[in-house]
Amino acid sequence: MGGIARMTAGLAAWAATAGLTASVGMADDVPGFVRVTPSQVHWSEIPGGLGARYAVVLGDPSKPGLYVVRATFPPHVMDTPHTHPNDRYVTVLSGTWYTGTGPVFDLSKAVPLGPGSVMFHPAGAVHWDGSAGDEPVVVQITGMGPAPTVPIDPKGGAWVAVK
Repeated sequence: MGGIARMTAGLAAWAATAGLTASVGMADDVPGFVRVTPSQVHWSEIPGGLGARYAVVLGDPSKPGLYVVRATFPPHVMDTPHTHPNDRYVTVLSGTWYTGTGPVFDLSKAVPLGPGSVMFHPAGAVHWDGSAGDEPVVVQITGMGPAPTVPIDPKGGAWVAVK
């Protein structure tokens, strides 16, 4: 199983056993509302992710339905070209997120996006992204599950250290 496939399987297993932070943040005053504070967000290392971490904020990306997840990339760590079967909306929360499209990872063609920036990933579109700078990056991803990550080169690595 490739690195991205292992990451997806590991995250799905974690989400299924984590109790999902949404249940922790149920609002007592008005039924149906959910509040999640930063202290309720549970971060997990992505297997083989060179220090990248992932947190399920709401929903479950391994099941049908809306989900919200966060990913953090340490400095100089990016993922390699991959796709997802459903549309995704990515908001940069902190740091500079470097994004690229297409099946060839070419850092010279990456587009830097700062905090507050939003990127739409159409279903099936090939992309790659992460931190190409000296600062960590945190992004929030919203989409419809299930949301597996499909590597373009299953035999290649899912993550790359860049300088």
